[in-house]
Amino acid sequence: MPFTYEHPRAALTVDCVVFGFDEGALKVLLIRRGIEPFRKRWALPGGFVRPDETLDDAARRELQEETGLREIYLEQLYTFGALDRDPRERVVSVAYFALVRRADHLPAAATDAAEAAWFEVEKISALAFDHGKILKLALERLRGKIRWQPVGFELLPKKFTLTQFQALYEAILGRVLDKRNFRKKLLALDLLVALDESTTAGSRRPAQLYRFDQRKYQTLARKGFIFDL
Repeated sequence: MPFTYEHPRAALTVDCVVFGFDEGALKVLLIRRGIEPFRKRWALPGGFVRPDETLDDAARRELQEETGLREIYLEQLYTFGALDRDPRERVVSVAYFALVRRADHLPAAATDAAEAAWFEVEKISALAFDHGKILKLALERLRGKIRWQPVGFELLPKKFTLTQFQALYEAILGRVLDKRNFRKKLLALDLLVALDESTTAGSRRPAQLYRFDQRKYQTLARKGFIFDL
């Protein structure tokens, strides 16, 4: 026997903040809306949750439908429920965020997204809805996480230089770091494997390439190790 609720219910949506790193800048994936409200404005990918799907499934589906991205790890960020956040009706949104290697994910707009593209976080102007607030909170979460978890390696190529790693941290934290002290602390963690390879990209002199020792980190983390930079 069907049951009817006596109380009106708010609509439920998901929004996704996807960070990438490229050319020395932290970037976020945005879509240009193809429908009202905020038609032609840039926004975070997302949409309404269907009655027969979980929040996680809805976030993955919307991200794939609007940007073409699939099979990436999404983490719940926060729930946004301001009364006036959507001009259509009462809408509550559960926000997610993700870190990806930008070169591995080329966006392709679809469904109600007219366009999908990467933007430098520091150069983004007003976004649709309250997506500026969502992006700001996601950036704060990221800045907190990189201080005690090795999440930066999820944004870098699998082989990277120490200069690239420092540039990533500076882009996320929004400030210049002392090169000598930063490298000393990073190498002291003993989680980088020096490769028999070098690169001259972005430099006149060959630069040593490294990779992150994920297996060693996981072993240490089970013992209570904190990735503290």
